[in-house]
Amino acid sequence: MPEPHFAYGVAVAPGSAPVTAVPATAIPATAVPAGDGADWYGPERWGGWEGPVPPPRPPHWHRPPEWDEPPARPARRLLRWIIGIAAITGLALLVAAAGLAAIVGSRNPAPRASATAQANAAAPVPPGGILGESAEASTEASPTPTRALSTQEIVATVNKSVVNITSTLGLRNTRVAGTGVVVGNGGLVITNNHVIAGATAISGVAVANGRTFQASVVGYDRSHDIALIQLAGASNLPRLGVADSSQVKAGDPIVAVGNAGGQGGTPEAVTGSVTALNRSINAQDPDGGGSRRLDGLIEVAADIKAGDSGGPLVDRAGRLIGINTAASIDPRDQSPAGQGFAVPSNTALGIAGRIQSGKASSTIHIGPTALLGVAASDAGGRTQGAEVTGVVSGSPADRAGLENGDVLRSVDGQEIASAADLTSAIDLHHPGDEVRIAWVDRSGRTRSATVRLATGPAG
Repeated sequence: MPEPHFAYGVAVAPGSAPVTAVPATAIPATAVPAGDGADWYGPERWGGWEGPVPPPRPPHWHRPPEWDEPPARPARRLLRWIIGIAAITGLALLVAAAGLAAIVGSRNPAPRASATAQANAAAPVPPGGILGESAEASTEASPTPTRALSTQEIVATVNKSVVNITSTLGLRNTRVAGTGVVVGNGGLVITNNHVIAGATAISGVAVANGRTFQASVVGYDRSHDIALIQLAGASNLPRLGVADSSQVKAGDPIVAVGNAGGQGGTPEAVTGSVTALNRSINAQDPDGGGSRRLDGLIEVAADIKAGDSGGPLVDRAGRLIGINTAASIDPRDQSPAGQGFAVPSNTALGIAGRIQSGKASSTIHIGPTALLGVAASDAGGRTQGAEVTGVVSGSPADRAGLENGDVLRSVDGQEIASAADLTSAIDLHHPGDEVRIAWVDRSGRTRSATVRLATGPAG
């Protein structure tokens, strides 16, 4: 039976056969130093590796409004008055001409737009839709096709806005490949959080020009599996047009594009249709970590593959309606099983817009990731909390005296009932923050310490 997976994990969709998340494709990383086998993330500086992922650029400032311009000089007022009179006279003549044209038009009505042209009308861009360096860019509408586009035309257009992403997971001695979509000026790219989670370095190849760029994480939202990254030094990359995903309905034809198999080069595309809306799945990390629920997804019938994670799901006009996040995988041979899931474009770009604006929340993290320096699993038996299963040597946790088998109970007064709670609590902080942690050691004694959080891998 097909098994649904979350894009870089394992997911189960209620009421269907198990589905396997679309894993970001693993790539051998011979240049990455081997770790000690512990299944946790840690800062890449420890162990003599390269420095941390560079911090993101601050949000762009809008251009000043027109009324901030200096007033006109008095010497020009007479000239402007004369021009104004001429403009009014011209406007009157134009209105008269328009009236005459309306009369003629009423006698010879123009033919109505075709059903195809009406269906391809550009939908309103959602709040935070297309990200740009000015207020004008954030409300830019997608081009309106005058006819139905072929799959080849859609793919040729969409590919120009695709980025093939490679994340180096330093402590895991591997790399993973996924996909991103250019959505803003200056190389802003949206992708899945799981594509960059645990990365100690990120690079992206813009399909539009074949150039490779180093990338930094602007921010992410684990709960919706969305991340916004910045390609350093990128400019003039084509942005993908956006549709209003609230108008998507079952039966709509779609095209999914991505870095299938992590092979790089020209992205691959598959066609299909929307089969359901507002779907929920429980996604589990591929390394056996905790699961995470994703809600409100678009379900499609399409052979989305490993490596497509973070890629664009588009309508038949080539406009973005979702970010590919999960797909069904046949457990017998790990081949695509014809079922996929995508985060709707309204949701994904709304989150990206808040990230770019620097608006952190209980789920949205802005900037570099803070690190305590432990691996943890849900505690069982004697006490509730996050049980330590690994400690990074020299990390804040190590200096505080945490050891394997200890159970973390609170961070800055926030109760920790699970490993996921610990992740969420640390996500509210940034490198350099001081936090008070409390735990129960292996002997059953309650202990506490104040630690200064370090800089850890992304996402």
